[in-house]
Amino acid sequence: MTVEETTRSNSKFKLVGPKEVGYNVKQVDVFLERARAYFLNTDTPGAAITSHDVRTAAFDPARGGYNAQAVDAALDRIEDEFVLREKELLIAAEGEKAWMMTIGKSATVLRARLHRPDGERFRRPSRKNASSYNVDDVDVLCRELLVYIEDNGELSVDVVRRAVFAPEKGADGYEESQVDAFLDRVVELMAAIYSLPAR
Repeated sequence: MTVEETTRSNSKFKLVGPKEVGYNVKQVDVFLERARAYFLNTDTPGAAITSHDVRTAAFDPARGGYNAQAVDAALDRIEDEFVLREKELLIAAEGEKAWMMTIGKSATVLRARLHRPDGERFRRPSRKNASSYNVDDVDVLCRELLVYIEDNGELSVDVVRRAVFAPEKGADGYEESQVDAFLDRVVELMAAIYSLPAR
């Protein structure tokens, strides 16, 4: 389903039960309409919408709202289309070499952290009771990502998008914000790689 199809058919998102919590319907509709308008006409008034904006879109919880999984799946597809559009715009402006260099630089930065030893890839929270991510869980995914980047390993971008780690407290785990920011960059890179033409 394309950006246009998804945003034109918001009513197809299932609503959760009246006592269940989903995504705020109005917020989802407004965001998707903005995304559609910008995708169809990049001269649309207002701030440009990027693949990063789609990936990090957040909506308030609401009883009887849209089913979160259905909305998230649609946003994943829309993000992929925005990545492809951004690639096309960069290549048109600066050539395919510029696009490949962008991917190469991003991969180099990510690889450096992935090569760190298990247990040392991310900061530990300084606050004793701060929520953190289980170190082993994060390191397992990092090892899989290293194989993906260096050895053409098979790993779906959706595995990273949907990654869930057991909770820890304080320095027993990795700092959540740093891990989240890193995985955000990983998703950006993987989406870009998937948009490359087949050789």
